[in-house]
Amino acid sequence: MFTGIVEELGEITAVQDLGDASRFRLRGAVVTQDAGHGDSIAVNGVCLTVVELAGDEFTADVMAETLKRSSLGALAVGSRVNLERPTAVGARLGGHIVQGHVDGTGTVLAREPSEHWEVVRISLPRELARYVVEKGSITVDGVSLTVVEAGDEHFTVSLIPTTLDLTTLGIKRPGDPVNLEVDVIAKYVERLLGARGERR
Repeated sequence: MFTGIVEELGEITAVQDLGDASRFRLRGAVVTQDAGHGDSIAVNGVCLTVVELAGDEFTADVMAETLKRSSLGALAVGSRVNLERPTAVGARLGGHIVQGHVDGTGTVLAREPSEHWEVVRISLPRELARYVVEKGSITVDGVSLTVVEAGDEHFTVSLIPTTLDLTTLGIKRPGDPVNLEVDVIAKYVERLLGARGERR
Protein backbone atom coordinates (compact mmCIF):
# COMPACT_ATOMS: atom_id res chain seq x y z
CA MET A 1 0.00 0.00 0.00
CA PHE A 2 1.26 3.44 -0.96
CA THR A 3 0.15 7.02 -0.37
CA GLY A 4 1.13 8.72 -3.63
CA ILE A 5 3.79 10.87 -1.96
CA VAL A 6 6.83 10.41 -4.20
CA GLU A 7 10.08 9.97 -2.28
CA GLU A 8 12.53 10.60 -5.08
CA LEU A 9 13.11 10.89 -8.79
CA GLY A 10 14.88 7.75 -9.92
CA GLU A 11 16.37 6.74 -13.25
CA ILE A 12 16.20 3.70 -15.52
CA THR A 13 19.77 2.41 -15.94
CA ALA A 14 19.07 -0.74 -17.98
CA VAL A 15 16.19 -2.45 -19.78
CA GLN A 16 16.35 -6.13 -20.72
CA ASP A 17 13.78 -7.60 -23.11
CA LEU A 18 12.69 -11.03 -21.84
CA GLY A 19 10.24 -11.73 -24.63
CA ASP A 20 6.98 -11.82 -22.67
CA ALA A 21 8.35 -9.45 -20.01
CA SER A 22 11.05 -6.88 -19.34
CA ARG A 23 13.61 -6.53 -16.56
CA PHE A 24 14.35 -2.98 -15.44
CA ARG A 25 17.34 -1.80 -13.45
CA LEU A 26 16.63 1.43 -11.62
CA ARG A 27 18.69 3.85 -9.54
CA GLY A 28 17.15 5.26 -6.38
CA ALA A 29 19.35 6.07 -3.38
CA VAL A 30 16.43 6.74 -1.02
CA VAL A 31 14.18 3.76 -1.80
CA THR A 32 17.08 1.26 -1.73
CA GLN A 33 18.28 2.32 1.75
CA ASP A 34 16.23 -0.30 3.56
CA ALA A 35 14.93 -2.38 0.66
CA GLY A 36 15.33 -6.13 0.49
CA HIS A 37 14.67 -8.92 -1.99
CA GLY A 38 10.91 -9.29 -2.51
CA ASP A 39 10.03 -5.81 -1.25
CA SER A 40 7.67 -3.58 -3.19
CA ILE A 41 8.57 -0.24 -4.73
CA ALA A 42 6.17 1.89 -6.76
CA VAL A 43 7.65 3.01 -10.09
CA ASN A 44 5.53 5.71 -11.74
CA GLY A 45 2.65 4.38 -9.68
CA VAL A 46 3.15 0.71 -10.57
CA CYS A 47 3.90 -1.64 -7.68
CA LEU A 48 6.98 -3.68 -8.64
CA THR A 49 8.88 -6.34 -6.71
CA VAL A 50 12.59 -5.99 -5.99
CA VAL A 51 14.46 -8.90 -7.61
CA GLU A 52 18.06 -7.82 -6.98
CA LEU A 53 19.84 -5.05 -5.08
CA ALA A 54 23.29 -3.59 -5.79
CA GLY A 55 24.27 -0.36 -4.08
CA ASP A 56 21.70 2.28 -4.90
CA GLU A 57 20.20 0.25 -7.76
CA PHE A 58 17.53 -2.46 -7.88
CA THR A 59 16.06 -4.64 -10.58
CA ALA A 60 12.41 -5.51 -11.10
CA ASP A 61 10.59 -7.76 -13.57
CA VAL A 62 7.65 -6.27 -15.46
CA MET A 63 5.19 -8.76 -16.88
CA ALA A 64 3.41 -8.39 -20.23
CA GLU A 65 0.11 -7.49 -18.52
CA THR A 66 1.77 -4.60 -16.70
CA LEU A 67 3.50 -3.40 -19.86
CA LYS A 68 0.14 -3.49 -21.65
CA ARG A 69 -1.84 -1.67 -18.97
CA SER A 70 0.73 0.95 -18.00
CA SER A 71 3.16 3.35 -19.62
CA LEU A 72 6.21 1.44 -18.35
CA GLY A 73 6.75 -0.07 -21.79
CA ALA A 74 7.66 3.40 -23.08
CA LEU A 75 10.54 3.78 -20.62
CA ALA A 76 14.14 3.56 -21.81
CA VAL A 77 17.61 3.94 -20.32
CA GLY A 78 17.85 7.44 -18.90
CA SER A 79 14.10 7.86 -18.30
CA ARG A 80 13.28 9.55 -15.00
CA VAL A 81 10.71 7.81 -12.80
CA ASN A 82 8.80 8.52 -9.60
CA LEU A 83 9.76 6.15 -6.77
CA GLU A 84 7.94 5.42 -3.51
CA ARG A 85 8.34 2.72 -0.86
CA PRO A 86 5.21 1.22 0.73
CA THR A 87 3.81 3.15 3.65
CA ALA A 88 4.60 1.79 7.10
CA VAL A 89 1.77 0.82 9.45
CA GLY A 90 1.23 3.72 11.83
CA ALA A 91 2.78 6.28 9.49
CA ARG A 92 0.95 9.41 8.37
CA LEU A 93 -1.20 8.97 5.26
CA GLY A 94 0.01 12.07 3.45
CA GLY A 95 -1.78 11.44 0.16
CA HIS A 96 -4.54 8.86 -0.21
CA ILE A 97 -4.82 5.06 -0.36
CA VAL A 98 -2.87 3.95 -3.43
CA GLN A 99 -2.50 0.29 -4.38
CA GLY A 100 0.04 0.60 -7.15
CA HIS A 101 -2.39 -1.19 -9.50
CA VAL A 102 -2.73 0.96 -12.60
CA ASP A 103 -6.28 1.20 -13.99
CA GLY A 104 -5.28 2.68 -17.32
CA THR A 105 -3.20 5.32 -19.02
CA GLY A 106 -3.89 8.89 -20.05
CA THR A 107 -2.03 11.46 -22.09
CA VAL A 108 -0.95 14.93 -21.08
CA LEU A 109 -3.12 17.19 -23.25
CA ALA A 110 -2.11 20.68 -22.15
CA ARG A 111 -0.19 22.65 -19.54
CA GLU A 112 -1.17 26.13 -18.37
CA PRO A 113 1.57 27.74 -16.27
CA SER A 114 0.90 30.54 -13.85
CA GLU A 115 3.03 32.36 -11.31
CA HIS A 116 2.75 29.86 -8.47
CA TRP A 117 1.29 26.67 -9.94
CA GLU A 118 0.51 24.90 -13.19
CA VAL A 119 -2.78 23.44 -14.39
CA VAL A 120 -2.37 20.22 -16.35
CA ARG A 121 -5.12 18.65 -18.45
CA ILE A 122 -4.92 14.87 -18.91
CA SER A 123 -7.00 12.54 -21.08
CA LEU A 124 -9.07 9.92 -19.31
CA PRO A 125 -10.37 6.58 -20.62
CA ARG A 126 -14.18 6.83 -20.69
CA GLU A 127 -14.56 3.68 -18.58
CA LEU A 128 -12.68 5.36 -15.72
CA ALA A 129 -14.52 8.70 -15.85
CA ARG A 130 -17.24 7.56 -13.43
CA TYR A 131 -14.62 7.16 -10.67
CA VAL A 132 -13.19 10.66 -11.05
CA VAL A 133 -14.93 13.57 -9.31
CA GLU A 134 -14.07 17.18 -8.65
CA LYS A 135 -12.03 17.53 -5.43
CA GLY A 136 -11.57 13.76 -5.36
CA SER A 137 -8.24 11.96 -5.43
CA ILE A 138 -6.46 10.42 -8.40
CA THR A 139 -2.96 9.01 -8.84
CA VAL A 140 -1.00 10.19 -11.87
CA ASP A 141 2.33 8.42 -12.43
CA GLY A 142 2.28 7.52 -8.74
CA VAL A 143 1.57 11.06 -7.52
CA SER A 144 -1.47 11.61 -5.31
CA LEU A 145 -3.36 14.61 -6.72
CA THR A 146 -6.66 16.41 -6.23
CA VAL A 147 -8.95 16.64 -9.26
CA VAL A 148 -9.83 20.23 -10.17
CA GLU A 149 -12.19 19.56 -13.08
CA ALA A 150 -13.65 16.20 -14.09
CA GLY A 151 -14.99 15.53 -17.58
CA ASP A 152 -16.04 12.44 -19.52
CA GLU A 153 -12.74 12.20 -21.38
CA HIS A 154 -10.32 14.36 -19.41
CA PHE A 155 -9.59 15.90 -16.02
CA THR A 156 -7.37 18.68 -14.72
CA VAL A 157 -5.03 18.94 -11.74
CA SER A 158 -3.10 21.86 -10.28
CA LEU A 159 0.57 21.23 -9.57
CA ILE A 160 2.44 23.20 -6.92
CA PRO A 161 6.16 24.01 -7.31
CA THR A 162 7.18 21.10 -5.04
CA THR A 163 5.37 18.59 -7.25
CA LEU A 164 6.83 20.18 -10.38
CA ASP A 165 10.36 20.06 -8.95
CA LEU A 166 10.34 16.63 -7.28
CA THR A 167 8.34 14.41 -9.67
CA THR A 168 8.24 13.54 -13.36
CA LEU A 169 5.10 15.64 -13.71
CA GLY A 170 7.37 18.66 -13.93
CA ILE A 171 8.92 17.38 -17.16
CA LYS A 172 5.96 15.67 -18.86
CA ARG A 173 5.00 17.39 -22.10
CA PRO A 174 1.76 17.30 -24.11
CA GLY A 175 1.56 13.92 -25.81
CA ASP A 176 3.41 12.07 -23.04
CA PRO A 177 1.64 9.04 -21.50
CA VAL A 178 0.92 8.80 -17.76
CA ASN A 179 -0.31 5.99 -15.51
CA LEU A 180 -3.67 6.48 -13.82
CA GLU A 181 -5.05 4.84 -10.70
CA VAL A 182 -8.51 5.90 -9.58
CA ASP A 183 -9.73 5.85 -5.99
CA VAL A 184 -10.14 2.20 -4.99
CA ILE A 185 -12.95 3.08 -2.54
CA ALA A 186 -15.11 4.28 -5.46
CA LYS A 187 -14.64 0.94 -7.22
CA TYR A 188 -15.61 -1.05 -4.12
CA VAL A 189 -18.70 1.10 -3.55
CA GLU A 190 -19.81 0.58 -7.15
CA ARG A 191 -19.33 -3.18 -6.87
CA LEU A 192 -21.22 -3.40 -3.57
CA LEU A 193 -24.12 -1.29 -4.81
CA GLY A 194 -24.31 -3.40 -7.97
CA ALA A 195 -24.44 -6.62 -5.96
CA ARG A 196 -27.11 -5.13 -3.71
CA GLY A 197 -29.23 -4.24 -6.73
CA GLU A 198 -28.92 -7.75 -8.15
CA ARG A 199 -30.34 -9.26 -4.92
CA ARG A 200 -33.52 -7.21 -5.09
